[in-house]
Amino acid sequence: MALEEIRKIKIDKVSELKSLGIDPYPAVSGRTNKISEVTENFNKFTEEKKEPVLAGRMVAKREHGGSIFFDIRDGSTSSIAGESGTDKIQGFIKEDSVGKDKFSQFLALVDIGDFIEITGTLFKTKKEEKTLEVRQFKILSKALLPLPEKWHGLQDEEERLRKRYLDLIMNPGEKEIFVKKAKFWQATREFLIREGGLEVETPILEQIPGGADAEPFVTHMNALDIDLYLRISPELSLKRLIVGGFNKIFEIGRIFRNEGIDREHLQDYTQMEMYWAYTDYEKSMILAEKFIKTVVEETLGSLSHQYQGKTINWDGEWKKYDYYHLFKEHTGLDLAKAPEKDLKKYAESEKIDIAKHVGRGRLIDIIFKKKVRPSLVEPGFLILPPVDIEPLAKRWLKDSGRVERFQVVAGGTELGKGFSELNDPVDQYKRFEEQVKLGEAGDKEAQRMDENFIEALEYGMPPTAGFAYSERLFAFIMDKPVRETVFFPLMRPR
Repeated sequence: MALEEIRKIKIDKVSELKSLGIDPYPAVSGRTNKISEVTENFNKFTEEKKEPVLAGRMVAKREHGGSIFFDIRDGSTSSIAGESGTDKIQGFIKEDSVGKDKFSQFLALVDIGDFIEITGTLFKTKKEEKTLEVRQFKILSKALLPLPEKWHGLQDEEERLRKRYLDLIMNPGEKEIFVKKAKFWQATREFLIREGGLEVETPILEQIPGGADAEPFVTHMNALDIDLYLRISPELSLKRLIVGGFNKIFEIGRIFRNEGIDREHLQDYTQMEMYWAYTDYEKSMILAEKFIKTVVEETLGSLSHQYQGKTINWDGEWKKYDYYHLFKEHTGLDLAKAPEKDLKKYAESEKIDIAKHVGRGRLIDIIFKKKVRPSLVEPGFLILPPVDIEPLAKRWLKDSGRVERFQVVAGGTELGKGFSELNDPVDQYKRFEEQVKLGEAGDKEAQRMDENFIEALEYGMPPTAGFAYSERLFAFIMDKPVRETVFFPLMRPR
């Protein structure tokens, strides 16, 4: 039967319910207990002869002559394992208990997908199935569209992501991902607060996007008749607050970057950034290791997990990977000496597409990502890259051509980044000028000149270190593409 025909039949059922004086969408439910409370304390409820009022979505219906068995579930458990979750209970309704008219109504007008409320007596079947024999029932919401067939329904990944609500109905185990994601961000926030951090909020709409290498989204504000950008990072706003006298601050908020879609990238996502005054990248690495170990363990209950067939163990002391040493080991190029032409020549010989990568820094970065980073499987810190690729980090005291930056790496990918923040306004201005030149040469991800930020630095910013990670880290520890760990990822229009 075509979907529109099924919908018409269900709309006719709504009309029939109304003609019987039954509201198919009442505002109030008389539910007294969650299903999980009853299933987890079933013996106590039966011993005390309690008659709970339960409510939920009907997910199965089986007719047996003058009786009907059905299942309802209400999502009342935070951890749901497939079909056997404690948020599901079997209902049993028979004609001689509720009367012929009510039984006929249930049989004809209540369908799989509807939300219903049931009251009655608890018992176990011969197969030990926890069941409620219905004495009274009430429709709470009449569904107009049918749920997908259990085994032939929502199998296509694109369809699952477009209709995530159906995915969650048909695959309740998927909810566990989002329960763990909530734990991930809760653990993040609680760790930072325990360490003395103050949570703050900074604007999403900016006149000058900054704080990262990314192409921004553009919008327009009618009230002031100005173009604005959705932020690509809160970094420059947060460092202004350090200038203003805050010592330990962090923000957990949305970021927007107009870049490609792949296993690790989304256009809008949640990111944590923290800035601690009077510290540097080395102290920040110590904190970051403790931080991530805590968050991973509180999210997963373990420090070990699988990622694309590899075991990732966050326990133990993390390695430190020197950027220059690794680059030379894998490419034969010495970054202390290699000019841009040699980098281009190498990239071309390795068939690395460099058409969109303008400037020496971009060349180094893309070569590293393609030829070096995949080898970094064990958790560790990638440290001291060339200044060309990080315009906001402080130069290394031992070599001004490198910066005091670290990246958290594992499984061949980057999962977090931190550095000693550049607080020299003259150097920062020069680096912004270099970025502007890259932008003029066609680099859409080059950073912009932000003279207001330079002015803030000129009032003085204490030595400061920052560290950030996004929900990419969560997707990594779940071994999922990042768009499968968000409820409603953006999809190409049909």
